[in-house]
Amino acid sequence: MSEQELSGRAAVVTGSGRNIGRAIAHALSKKGAKVVVNGSSDREAVDKVVAEINAAGGKAIGVMADVGRDEDCARLIQSCADAFGSVDIMVNNVGIRRYQAFLDITPDDWNNVLATNLSSAFYLSRHAIPHMRKNRWGRIVLISGFDGFWAQVTHRAHNITCKAGMHGLAKAIAREFGPDGITANTVVPGAIDTERDWSQYPHQAKEKIQSEIPLGRFGDVSEVAAAVAFLASPGGGFVSGQATHVNGGHYMI
Repeated sequence: MSEQELSGRAAVVTGSGRNIGRAIAHALSKKGAKVVVNGSSDREAVDKVVAEINAAGGKAIGVMADVGRDEDCARLIQSCADAFGSVDIMVNNVGIRRYQAFLDITPDDWNNVLATNLSSAFYLSRHAIPHMRKNRWGRIVLISGFDGFWAQVTHRAHNITCKAGMHGLAKAIAREFGPDGITANTVVPGAIDTERDWSQYPHQAKEKIQSEIPLGRFGDVSEVAAAVAFLASPGGGFVSGQATHVNGGHYMI
């Protein structure tokens, strides 16, 4: 396949100011896609990624939006269509990981996490799919987490529910919109070396996690991005409704 196999395509990547989202934005741009970089609060980080992509010869714009709000999702998707003429690839990569005992989770806590971690995938897909149907081509990739399949951690009931629900949503979209040339998949990162708030991981010692991974190391954000780029590419066109696990063998199905 050509290195520019996504030339002419336009992508929205949420949560792309840093870590996995940033790596995905760069990976898609290297394949020729025009990219909308998104964040909800750190404008400087978003602008930095946009500048990096444009300096490397790609095309990117930054759009600030809270994807836990349907109206913001509508604006984000429309911004891509307005800037680049289409919306071909939508990657939802956002997540709140709060460390809370089940009985300490309030209804507001529950609803806030679900809005950002799960409802965002519905909102974004709902607004992106009409654009994809016009061209009879689309790629939807939802970034889940292996806690949604393994449920290996406690004090994360809301996040685990969202991560499991994401894959159900991907399968529903894949089934309904396959005839329109649209695929939908879930990429499931395992233990990835990212910048994070380790105060939300008091029950998970980094050294212990690494010792449990057959490959003996944490994953790199570029390895998650490579999985997403494959699913977005022509070569990934017959993969739909699937969960691609990127975890070094930590969790096997």
